[in-house]
Amino acid sequence: MDIATQRELARLLADLRRRGRQQSGLDPRLVPPDPATAYRVAALVEEQLGWPVVGWKIAAAKAEMQKALRTDSPIYGRVFASLVKPSPVTFERARLASPIPEVEYEAKLAADLPPRDKPYTVEEIGEAVASLHPGIEMAECRFIHDSAFPPLPAILADGAGSGTIVYGPAIEDWHNRDIAGQLVTLSCNGTVRRTGTAAAALDHPLVPLTWLANELSRTGIGLKAGQLISTGTLTGMLAPKAGETFIADFGPFGSVSLAVT
Repeated sequence: MDIATQRELARLLADLRRRGRQQSGLDPRLVPPDPATAYRVAALVEEQLGWPVVGWKIAAAKAEMQKALRTDSPIYGRVFASLVKPSPVTFERARLASPIPEVEYEAKLAADLPPRDKPYTVEEIGEAVASLHPGIEMAECRFIHDSAFPPLPAILADGAGSGTIVYGPAIEDWHNRDIAGQLVTLSCNGTVRRTGTAAAALDHPLVPLTWLANELSRTGIGLKAGQLISTGTLTGMLAPKAGETFIADFGPFGSVSLAVT
């Protein structure tokens, strides 16, 4: 896939994001041939948009979610400044592109994690995290989920479905709390629809965050202080409807909410 075709795809994806639109399928010649090319297109989308990148999203930390998303490794995407919001948030369903509310821990960095030859360790990443927050990512996709849905590299070029991060107050003394074992729930209009733990979905939020730090180090991008990273869904995927209110309850760690009108 030559650079001209990569830029053509980037222009298309940037235009769809700007206008809050989706399309059915993708011309086969525009489907990136592999994840590496797809991530290069995602960087070109950032360039086309000119929007500040203030964070990242991670998905498919473990095999079960990788199977659901048709990948054999975790995936990532950029999070843009206008799409990071404190809880509660109200969304208009008609303006969302195949939204999925995903309950996640959000990690805010206190230090840069630049590219380097030596891999980062979980311990180093833990020291670099300023705060950990309960959150929901309202993931979106520029492609309609129909019979023409394109292969995974097209989704990676679209930022791996990155959307809006809704976050709550920082979890006090998170280093010394049972983050991995804490049961979290996702309720819709007062009824619990999903449950999960970081232990089952991620092992711990620091594990996928370490993977991302090393992946972005390997590709020469790096992470920066102040960025917010959505570390991966604890409760799977759920399609919202207008008129629904979702609450992600992290027990003693707090809760976040969003409404879909």
